[in-house]
Order: sequence, then C-alpha cells, then structure tokens
Amino acid sequence: MTVMLRHGLGEDKVADPVLAGVNKRVVACRLCPRLTKYLDAAKITWPDHRCTPVPGWGDARPRLVIVGLAPGLHGANRTGRMFTFDSSGMWLYGMLHEVGLASRPVSERPGDGLKLRGVYITAAARCAPPGNKPLPIELATCRPYLKAELAHLTGAVVILALGRIAHESVLRSLDLKPGDYPFRHGAEFTVPDGRILLDSYHPSRQNTNTGLLTRPMWRAIFKRARTLMSRARKQP
Repeated sequence: MTVMLRHGLGEDKVADPVLAGVNKRVVACRLCPRLTKYLDAAKITWPDHRCTPVPGWGDARPRLVIVGLAPGLHGANRTGRMFTFDSSGMWLYGMLHEVGLASRPVSERPGDGLKLRGVYITAAARCAPPGNKPLPIELATCRPYLKAELAHLTGAVVILALGRIAHESVLRSLDLKPGDYPFRHGAEFTVPDGRILLDSYHPSRQNTNTGLLTRPMWRAIFKRARTLMSRARKQP
C-alpha cells in the first residue's frame, strides 16, 4: 500500500489543556545536544521529515495509555505522530482497530481523521535517536514529559509498556523501582495508585521478524487490556 504524506495539513489536537501544554513543551524541546544535532542533520538529508520531538496523542480521557520507546527516524519522526508510517505502527494501529479502540487500522499522519477510543499513545523518548537507542541521560531528560502525562491521566486503568525501556521509564515516572517489577512479556503489576502496568515486547521488526513477538501473542495482550478496562468499568 502506498500512502502519500502531506505534511503541514494537520496536527493532532488534544482536547485537554494540560496535555496540550505538555505537547507544546515536547515539540519545542532541544535539551539533548546529541539528539538535537542528529535531528538537525536529518532534516537536511530528508527535508520531507519533520525532525522535531514527537508529542503524545489520542483520547484526552483514556482508559489505556500505551508507552513506546522512541520515534522511528522514518516513521514518527517523519510524520509527527507516534507509531506512524512504519511497521511497528502497522502492528499497533491494526490491532487497536481489531479490538475496537481505533476508527481504522492505518495511521498516515496527523489530521488524517484517525480516532482513538479510550487510548492515549506516548513514549519514553520523544526524539528519534541514532540507532534507535536513546542514552540513559536522554531518557532521564525526557522523563518529566511522561511523568506529567501519567500524573494527569489518572482515569487510565491500564498502562501498556512496549518493551523493557518503556517499562522502566513508566516505573521511574511513577517514582517506583524497576527492580521491584521485573519486565516480562505478558506480565501484569498493580502499582500503588491502583493502575495496572501491562508489559509486552515492542512490535519492532527485530522482534516481529524473528518471531519473538507473534501475532497471537500481540493479540492476546490487547484482548487482556480490553478485559482489564472492562472489569474496572463495572466496579462501583
């Protein structure tokens, strides 16, 4: 399938002033010298890429928050929307649509009409890093954005961490010790504030092409998330 990208024709507006404020700070951020230099150089090489930090997006009152690793150089870094225009995004939005949490299975760009239902998508790092590997100091520098989002999205029942780095970033954002909550695909932890941290392998090509993450495994994670969301909704 060929998707024509039309940059500048739309932005994902979040109907919440706190989240909108976080996103404004994210897009303007230039705190990490290595990443800033990398994106500035990438913009020269690929002028059709946005090459700015990528904000979170989705339902402003979510019951599920999905946390990824970082924007892909030719995916979210190109389009300006998390998990968009790469293979990981095809896995994510395809499954969100399958379980009824997205209006359609393909994400093209901000302003394309895609709607998420009860889902907010964000990441541990907001800039595309060289080799898709953010440094620990860069993750720490970026963490206040995730911390602010999680502190505000208290209505979320489930936080789905895609990969070990996202898992650890969520825990540190909640002022918890990752060693007390070991990462494992399919693991569930009820954190002190009552929310459930659900773990999955990241849907990167490295994991999906090698069979570390299969379609049935991926589908089971989202069915479990839906079950947890439904159970919490029925509680008094």
